[in-house]
Amino acid sequence: MPVTKAYPFEPEEAPPEYRGIPRIDPVLCIGCGACANACPPNAILRIDDPENGTRRIVLDVGRCIRCARCEEVCPTGAVRLTAEFEAATDDRNDHVEIVELRLARCRGCGKYTCYTERQVEKVLSLIPRGILDFDRVREKLPLCSECKLKLTVLNATKFGEVEP
Repeated sequence: MPVTKAYPFEPEEAPPEYRGIPRIDPVLCIGCGACANACPPNAILRIDDPENGTRRIVLDVGRCIRCARCEEVCPTGAVRLTAEFEAATDDRNDHVEIVELRLARCRGCGKYTCYTERQVEKVLSLIPRGILDFDRVREKLPLCSECKLKLTVLNATKFGEVEP
């Protein structure tokens, strides 16, 4: 029985409880940014570009402390810790993973909102049919903060909660 292992020439298998390098599944990611909010070392960033209507979720594996908070809070299961432990590389860019998503446009004014198109679709998929007027809800999602404020004031005055 050999005393030493042939690593790195032969891959070594991590134990099942090992928390390795996180990965983001770009198909499952809705761009909500929950992972970025929960990440203690800021290894995951949410970067919005409202001019171009995009949101980037940027994972920097080099900053990750493998705490698994990102995996715990992800509502779609897009973030998963792998069994990979080998993070050595010659190129710093190998540590950076980017998921780019489209921001949704406001149904009121057409500006980009703070939600991605996938977030809106996810919310709509969670609304049970028959409980709410789905078409009415769909017509109001998403709204920018200015249009939400206008709608709130309009609804409040319509129901007599605010005196003119």
